[in-house]
Amino acid sequence: MALEQAYHQYFDYDLTIVGGGIVGATFACALKNSGLRIILIEAQPQSVAVARRQAYALSLLSGRIFQGIGVWDKIHPQIATYQQIRLSDGDYPKFVQFHPSDLGTDELGYVGEHRPLLTSLYEFLADCPNVSWLCPAEVVKVDYQQSEATITVKVEGETRQLRSRLIIAADGSRSRIRTAAGIGTKGWKYWQSCVTARIKTEKSHNHTAFERFWHSGPMGVLPLSENRCQVVWTAPHAEAQALKELDEKEFLNLLEHRTGGLLGHLELDSQRIVFPVQLMQSDRYTQHRLALIGDAAHCCHPVGGQGLNMGIRDAAALAQVLQDAHQRGEDIGDERVLKRYERWRKRENLVILGFTDFLDRMFSNNWLPVVTLRRFGLWMLQGVRPIKVYALQLMTGLKGRAPQLAQR
Repeated sequence: MALEQAYHQYFDYDLTIVGGGIVGATFACALKNSGLRIILIEAQPQSVAVARRQAYALSLLSGRIFQGIGVWDKIHPQIATYQQIRLSDGDYPKFVQFHPSDLGTDELGYVGEHRPLLTSLYEFLADCPNVSWLCPAEVVKVDYQQSEATITVKVEGETRQLRSRLIIAADGSRSRIRTAAGIGTKGWKYWQSCVTARIKTEKSHNHTAFERFWHSGPMGVLPLSENRCQVVWTAPHAEAQALKELDEKEFLNLLEHRTGGLLGHLELDSQRIVFPVQLMQSDRYTQHRLALIGDAAHCCHPVGGQGLNMGIRDAAALAQVLQDAHQRGEDIGDERVLKRYERWRKRENLVILGFTDFLDRMFSNNWLPVVTLRRFGLWMLQGVRPIKVYALQLMTGLKGRAPQLAQR
């Protein structure tokens, strides 16, 4: 205890999290009872950070992680649940349908809008006495020393310095922390962009998540509350931009065709947003006194809705590694400790990166041999139960090593 008190007189914080988005906030929430002193630095005011109009697919594993943290009771009433997943290939009449009975669960996943998700996490953090906020604030510089990292932060035009045992980069795919630390990345930008929008539907979505593949790119339609859906429409860059600028009536007519009329007459419930798609894997997830989580460590194609779920799983895994190390009296910023997290998550994330890349390339073309092969693959998914269950476990996050939070 005396050593711990002396330690806290020297260092300002055990952990400094740069980035207060969903992944960074989840990581902080996961360490509520860890005994670690944490500061979360976010560049935007909280009111701006929660204001993004976006929705995400949340896997069964992500739900279990939030439940283990203790924030699920806040989140669950505000999000939608889906009981079915329907995969189809363009106008091909046959499709694959997944049901909870395939896994022995009550549902297959969830869809959460950005504002209620992040607001719930922020409300939970307000009751975490070991977590402090610096928001809005900008990290200007980080100096990594043997026993600490010194962070220079600009707050309201003034600079101050903090000392921390460990920096967590949760600042997105263009992570300034990762770049400044000299950590390289591998990957590529796709020839595609995504058009996202919320729609109101005439017919009920019946709690079904649709993944409809077209030769130009996959389209995901995720069920929301009040007969609304989130559309993620992938297309080549020029086509995606044209879809954004298309007359609203023409856009909706085309969308009704692309959804096969299953949802009836459609109405736009938000603006259309376009963003480019990339695959990225950091060369390292850790180095001395630094760890990367979420999009700072990796990015994948949005097909299958895996991106945010990978980050939530990172957060839970790293929280477990650090809490175990702290309880054993180890230095949480030591690279030997951090490598445990990297060995756990980097390989698992690589599987998902490969899976999403394979799906996009396999279905985003009209070459007859590939079309024949993929339709045979859909038949195998529907007709061969072990293959169907394996694919569903991969999509729902139930393959691989589950963090302890998800087992509570």
